[in-house]
Amino acid sequence: MTLTDAIFEQLDLEHVEENLFRGFAQDHGADRVFGGQVIGQALIAAGRTVKDRPCHSLHVYFLRPGDPKIPILYEVDRIRDGGSFTTRRVVAIQKGEAIFSMSASFQSIEVGLEHQIEMPDVPGPEELPTEEEVLERLLIDFPEVDENLLRMAHGERPLDVRRVQDFNYFNPKAMPPVKHIWYRSKIKLGNDLARHQCLLAYASDVGFLSTTSMPHGKSFMSGLMMASIDHSLWFHRAFNLEDWILIAMESTLSAGSRGFVRASMFTRDGTLIGSATQEGLIRDIGKLRVR
Repeated sequence: MTLTDAIFEQLDLEHVEENLFRGFAQDHGADRVFGGQVIGQALIAAGRTVKDRPCHSLHVYFLRPGDPKIPILYEVDRIRDGGSFTTRRVVAIQKGEAIFSMSASFQSIEVGLEHQIEMPDVPGPEELPTEEEVLERLLIDFPEVDENLLRMAHGERPLDVRRVQDFNYFNPKAMPPVKHIWYRSKIKLGNDLARHQCLLAYASDVGFLSTTSMPHGKSFMSGLMMASIDHSLWFHRAFNLEDWILIAMESTLSAGSRGFVRASMFTRDGTLIGSATQEGLIRDIGKLRVR
């Protein structure tokens, strides 16, 4: 089994009891569970209690760092089952304490008025280097940096990732707080929209918070302690993550040791299929992380 296959298995859950599910963490080189994985698993847990209604929005708080070495329990509260909307609350638990909470809303499919913003004009994914190519170059250019940290930033994920902006975490330069990243699933997801939504939820925490540090010429590798605080995601239309999705991110503010990012998500033909926001903690601890 490849690491990518293992990660997909970890995005799935074991049914323990009514409204109770258990998941396992991905070892991605950090001392805490990756937030996108917890969002994806929590969405799966909520969706297992909803019939024939796709999720249209979710709102989460990261309460405590998750321990990647032990399982995570997901407890679902069936708050409301209405005529058109279903509401669920999910709490992720480790060692008897909540590490994460999520509210999610599901809606019956309806037809109504439509409009959207235009997709940014950026290079296509085929014109950009893969994460493996970026990592290989960094290992040559920055031999003094801990290889585990390099792999944590650019290592294997269940997604093919292509970055438009060449923001170097290990030698950051001040630049506008705007980032465009293409994402695509590495394996077949089938026709179950919930699986595509789960993986997009995972992707929605990849590269977001670092956008807030770009105008300051700093990164988590050059002295910043960064951690997600809260996160919101809206699914506007059905989509297929086996094809490329562009996430266009912009940080509108950093203040009070917090940074804020908003994003729009587009298919290759320019259809807006999702939106997201994230706020995170940003503290300058002023120490370069090297071997």
